[in-house]
Amino acid sequence: MSSELIGETATRLIARLRKGEISPHDLLDALEARIAAVDGAVNALPTLCFDRARRHADALMSRPAGERGLLAGLPVPIKDLSNVAGVRTTKGSPVFADFVPEHSDIVVEMIEAEGGIVYAKSNTPEFGAGANTFNEVFGATRNPYDLSRSAAGSSGGAAAALASGTAWLAHGSDMGGSLRNPASFCGVVGMRPSVGRCASDAPMKLDQTLGVQGPMARTVEDLALFLDAMSGTHPGAPLSLPREAPSFREVAGCGWKPTRVAYSADLGITPVDPEVAAVTRAAALRLAGEGVIVEEDHPDFSEAHECFQILRAQSFAIAFGGLLRTHRDLLKPEVVWNIEKGLALTVAYTARAEHQRVALFQRMASFLETYDLLLTPATICAAFPVGERYLAECAGHRFETYIDWLAIAYAITLAFCPALSLPCGFTRLGLPVGLQIVGPSRREGRVLAGAKLLEDLLALGTARPIEPRQPRVA
Repeated sequence: MSSELIGETATRLIARLRKGEISPHDLLDALEARIAAVDGAVNALPTLCFDRARRHADALMSRPAGERGLLAGLPVPIKDLSNVAGVRTTKGSPVFADFVPEHSDIVVEMIEAEGGIVYAKSNTPEFGAGANTFNEVFGATRNPYDLSRSAAGSSGGAAAALASGTAWLAHGSDMGGSLRNPASFCGVVGMRPSVGRCASDAPMKLDQTLGVQGPMARTVEDLALFLDAMSGTHPGAPLSLPREAPSFREVAGCGWKPTRVAYSADLGITPVDPEVAAVTRAAALRLAGEGVIVEEDHPDFSEAHECFQILRAQSFAIAFGGLLRTHRDLLKPEVVWNIEKGLALTVAYTARAEHQRVALFQRMASFLETYDLLLTPATICAAFPVGERYLAECAGHRFETYIDWLAIAYAITLAFCPALSLPCGFTRLGLPVGLQIVGPSRREGRVLAGAKLLEDLLALGTARPIEPRQPRVA
């Protein structure tokens, strides 16, 4: 029964939980066995809390079946940037290597209120900085499709857990693509929702709009259900939005089809690996066979690099400036660089970046009045070797900083758009490629419905987890 459960989708398991055919304990037992079998090679879930999970399962099962929430007892791992009460939460940093919080973050409260059972923390780079999941506390997370490759980041542990069958749903967060990049590298679905869609803590800055919490899954339907569970207002999250009706799961399966979509391989701002461009373009053109107009176009994103560098640096200075003074020797060099860049900013620079962001938002909003969706590669390459700290070069272009290679994702962050990475094909080495599907602000339903249409057309079979694979030679 254990192996049968591992291969199921989240939606089917939740239906079985509601009928009483299985219990949360059955699922926890299956996960514990699967983690023991495969996670030693992957290192997606370095911190486990099965005793806590079983206590929470017992408490949930004491409630009437109709009061167990949208997740009904389905186990969920939490990214190690978010606090879970009584569970070691390192944030991927030696500074917090032994930290055990007394209280959970809002996003965890929301998930548990809907019947999610937390059983593990997923690996992340230090403070989520850098799209390759490694840190000095737990080491590197490896890509299940090729154990010599990166799982990307910063929600790399979450994506690798989904791909290797140690999770059915996974929580993550996204500033410059941290839900979309690992989904692309690991052949799963990851979504950056609109700002405020998933309530979250704001301990340093109440109006934080770069980083958001969000869902990951192996199918669009599973992800839509998890987004429903994560959505809603919370008094401690002043930007949080009310839950949508109809549900995201309903909208994802409604059969909506776009009339006109745009595809861009590079948004005019980044190099892209030719093979990734070819795979994503071919996926986008599958819509043409369904009568959808597909055109190559994109709005003007020329200011995105400067704008994101400044606003990201400002956020790092606000969040981690104190740690630079007290624990500089324990911080990785990329984090030090980002904090120092932020502390050196003048008001003139931040004002310029804010003005640039307004212009980017307005241009994108206008563009999406002509097109229902914008499609791009979710990342500009497939998974690179795990030992490389970041992608230093692509298509003959060398990047100046450790975040420049993420422009195709962070440009969308700046435009306030919900965006999803959908598996859309594989390279000649069998590495997954993700298609980024972008819609207007607060229109997650449109993104999900478009993604479901493409998922059905492509029929890649990524709904089932894989056995972790050794490197494949070209």
